[in-house]
This record gives sequence, structure tokens and C-alpha cells, in this order.
Amino acid sequence: MDTFSLQVCGREDLCSRTGLARADLCVMTRLLGYVDPSEPCFVAAVLAIVFNPLFWNVVARWEQRTRKLSRALGSPHVACYALGGVILALNALRSHWFTQAMRNQPRMDSLDTPTAYQAGLVLLGAGSVLVLSSFSALGFTGTFLGDYFGILKEARVTTFPFNILDNPMYWGSTANYLGWAVMHASPAGLLLTGVVAIVYTAATLYEEPFTAEIYRQKASQSRKSH
Repeated sequence: MDTFSLQVCGREDLCSRTGLARADLCVMTRLLGYVDPSEPCFVAAVLAIVFNPLFWNVVARWEQRTRKLSRALGSPHVACYALGGVILALNALRSHWFTQAMRNQPRMDSLDTPTAYQAGLVLLGAGSVLVLSSFSALGFTGTFLGDYFGILKEARVTTFPFNILDNPMYWGSTANYLGWAVMHASPAGLLLTGVVAIVYTAATLYEEPFTAEIYRQKASQSRKSH
């Protein structure tokens, strides 16, 4: 390819990327036009979305280092079930504030259609399949950070849905929130879903290396014992 052609291709690529960036900015600006970020329920939803993964990661790592929760409650399994119960309660509270934030802010006419509602139902259904199948594959202790309590599986789970994507519980939950937001034609819900996706992405970057190290140590100890 000659120099002129390369320059033309480079300009076209730059224009394409610039166009996409402008389109993304336009969509974001339009969504923000419907949303009052200072509305109390919206603020509460953002705080709950950010707090929940931070809480369970801090508690789980503290437990992994000290075993104080297991000792206080008598066994790792009881401690894991207690933490799981707290996480479920926090997630229910997060969903409550998410829904209230949507109800307290305007709907978007272009999303308030039967087609969009049906698309939201599909997203909600797909997300629920990912969440429920993840729970079925992992069990309660596997879902709620049992490996931090020393409750380890023989190997990391690789059956459905873990054989089609990483962290299906997180992405299933994100799909649920996205579907719920679309069903409510809610720009506030769409923005909050974006916050959920960002927070879960950060959580996976924080959790995955640590979990991998736990199973690496388990495999190393198993080899030494043989």
C-alpha cells in the first residue's frame, strides 16, 4: 500500500473513532438530561452499588487472613452462611434503591415502547439464567466467597455458565439491572446499570488474582502431600 493510501486509511480510522466517541458522548449527554444525580434515591443507589462489593471483599479478605469470623461463629461454614445472608440483604437493599431511583425520575419516550419492554424482558430472563445457573454450579458457599473461608472445591468450576464467560454471576446481575431499566424506560436506570458494570469490572480485577492464588496454593499443597 502506498503512502497516500496509508494516510487516507489513517484519516478514515481516526474519523470513525471520533464519530463513535461523539455518538457515545451524545448518548451520555441525552441520558444525563433526564437524570438528577442529586436526587436522594439515586445517590443511595450509587452508594449501595459501590459499597456492596467493597464490603464483601474487605470482610472476606479479613477473614482469609485472620479466621476471626469463623472462630467467633464456631465454624467456617456458619461464618460463610452468615456473610452470605448479609450480602443477600445488602443486594436486596441495592435493588430497592435502584427501583426507587427509577420511579423518582423521568421516563424516556423513545424507550417507552412494547418492543423495548420485550427486549428488557429478554435481558432480564438471560440475566436470571446466568445468575441461577451460576448459583447451581457453585452452591451457596461457592457463591458467597467460601474459598476465603477455606471451603474449597476440588477444582475451579468450568461447567455452564462458566464455560461461556467469566464471572457469569456478575454479568447476569448486570443484565438483570439493564433489563429492569429498559422495561421502565428509565435513563436513571441505564446510568445506574453503567455504574454496576464499572464496579463489577473493578471487583473482578481485584478478586480474580486472589482467588487464583488460593487455588494455586491448594494445588501446591496437594502435590506436596503426595
